[in-house]
Amino acid sequence: MSDSGNGDFEFERRFFVREVPSEALAEPDPVLIVQSYYLADQGFALRLRVQSSTARIEMGGSEDVLDVLDEFAGQFDFCALTAKGPMVEGTRYEAEREIDVSVGVEMIRRGGARIVKNRYSVWLGGDGWVIDVFGGANRPLVIAECERGGPVTDLTIPSFCISEVTGDRRFSNDALSAAPFSGWAAKYAAELASEGPRFLQGLGVNRFERP
Repeated sequence: MSDSGNGDFEFERRFFVREVPSEALAEPDPVLIVQSYYLADQGFALRLRVQSSTARIEMGGSEDVLDVLDEFAGQFDFCALTAKGPMVEGTRYEAEREIDVSVGVEMIRRGGARIVKNRYSVWLGGDGWVIDVFGGANRPLVIAECERGGPVTDLTIPSFCISEVTGDRRFSNDALSAAPFSGWAAKYAAELASEGPRFLQGLGVNRFERP
């Protein structure tokens, strides 16, 4: 969620990445995140998230989200309930409230459509980026995200970003909880090969970092 003077809105741009970039691996260990979606429809979502800064698990694709939740239940140190609206050109309504971790863990156990991922954080130039490495049925998806306190304009796009998916609802976490990436990864690869990469053109000047 954006910590800005713009109220309950987040401003971000998201990119498909083929593998975890070395810039992220050079940073401190990732945060383990388990999320459950109790509503995910046409961009509207109600999400419950628990996360741990100490739990360590390598996402290999065989993870069962409930097993991960049970294994690390005592290590989750943050939980939040979030209401989200649809994404429009990199802007999305998001209202978040922190809740008791033990309550959140039990709620995720009892329902919703779940995902698990590791989140790396890295500073590149003047921007903070997060790299999400998905596990379970969403393996081998990797998404890079740049978030600011206002619209993400005139962005320098790192060389590891293959194509922008900011406006592609298939790649939203709420959509991935219902239609995991592994089920349509081949289709997306063919689409990317046929149509080439895409980047938003209405948010200032895109600058591309060379490898």
